[in-house]
Amino acid sequence: MKSLDRAKEMRNDFMQGNGKANSKDKLTRQVAGIGRKLTHDEITNLYGDSRIVQNIIDIPAEDMTRNWFTLRMKDEQLARNIMSKLADLKAKKAFKEMFTYDRLRGDGFISLGVTQGSDFKLSDELPLDKLYKVDYLHAFSSMKVNEFLINEDVFDIKYGQLEQLRINRASSHGTQTQISEEYVHISRLLHSQTRRMEGEAQGRSLLEPLYDILTVFDTSVWSVGQILHDFTFKVYKSKDIDNLSDKDKQQLSMIMDYMFRTEALAMISNDEELTKETTTIGGINYLLDFVWDLLAGASRMPKTVIKGQESGTIAGAQYDVMNYYSRIVADQENEMKPHLEKLIRMLLMAEKELGGRIDPESLEWEIQFNPLWNVDAKTDAEIRKLVAETDQIYLLNDILTTDELREARFGQFGLSDTLKFSGDEADLKALANSVYKGRLGANG
Repeated sequence: MKSLDRAKEMRNDFMQGNGKANSKDKLTRQVAGIGRKLTHDEITNLYGDSRIVQNIIDIPAEDMTRNWFTLRMKDEQLARNIMSKLADLKAKKAFKEMFTYDRLRGDGFISLGVTQGSDFKLSDELPLDKLYKVDYLHAFSSMKVNEFLINEDVFDIKYGQLEQLRINRASSHGTQTQISEEYVHISRLLHSQTRRMEGEAQGRSLLEPLYDILTVFDTSVWSVGQILHDFTFKVYKSKDIDNLSDKDKQQLSMIMDYMFRTEALAMISNDEELTKETTTIGGINYLLDFVWDLLAGASRMPKTVIKGQESGTIAGAQYDVMNYYSRIVADQENEMKPHLEKLIRMLLMAEKELGGRIDPESLEWEIQFNPLWNVDAKTDAEIRKLVAETDQIYLLNDILTTDELREARFGQFGLSDTLKFSGDEADLKALANSVYKGRLGANG
């Protein structure tokens, strides 16, 4: 049997070398802080090979754009026209791809295809007062960028800001555009970059700090597969085994393996023995939970979200999922909102888009992101019961009148809207104000 053990195919995973150990020592002699810079090909292979990696990259970008936003503006018709134009430009899809590229490769871009009133070069700053139309939005990653030009003057107001890019415009089909490479002014792009180290121009892929954890995850998946494959194995004991050649042993093993997978009866002599052994796996669940917890913590995503829980639905006491959506709301405000405001300003200033140029500063308008999540049916019923019991206490103590309570609970929006949150929890604050006013009235 020893020869069969040696002949068994060995697992050659990627927990070898790569700055953490040498080829002879896979798991020991590791050194913390040995950074690994992934190439675009390595990032592509990691992303394409694992559905879990795809979830870590894709789901937050999808959540940021899933419910889109509402444009608050006094001129409601103008707001509808702007939202219609964004839909025509497929802005929602472009923004989702930009944030996906940011997480995957460190930088996500959207090229702003525009028509101007005069000839221009892409290296020129985009003048809004000469803008005619916004024609298209194309998302792309740093794979198309050959050089980042950053302002390095510490006494300049734009110190540290990206000013221009040298973009590869060559076609992948063998033919090239008239200019294969060209400098592009940053004003003609939307750029998302959330992980950049000081002294570096290009952003860092999220997969780089996750690489070691993904290595352990890959090894754990393979190990579980091996355990399942060898969970039950047979031991055949015979005094004639020593007299068999390696070829005969291999043939006997194949025949017995086939027979005992398909037949329930074994016929052996009285001096031979056939037993079945089962692998003991006690405690392995703690090891797998450790890997999942490490992956969830490093990616700042709950395990349930990484595994594909229904988007936007939260069961009771899922505080980790609530915190995750709170971070998404913060990303919407800090990362996504400035880009949307820039794009809307361009549409307002474009001469041929909305019936003429409109000064964005002359309007009062606001981007309000739509609620990201709501509770599941069971939790919704439990909350309604608690709210009803609380309302009964308010009524019995004359804190609120029946009419005030009816208006607060079942007025314009109804109770269901108080169970959906966009980050500011405006509905709950309105209810709290009503309760406070009622308490003041009861106290005279």
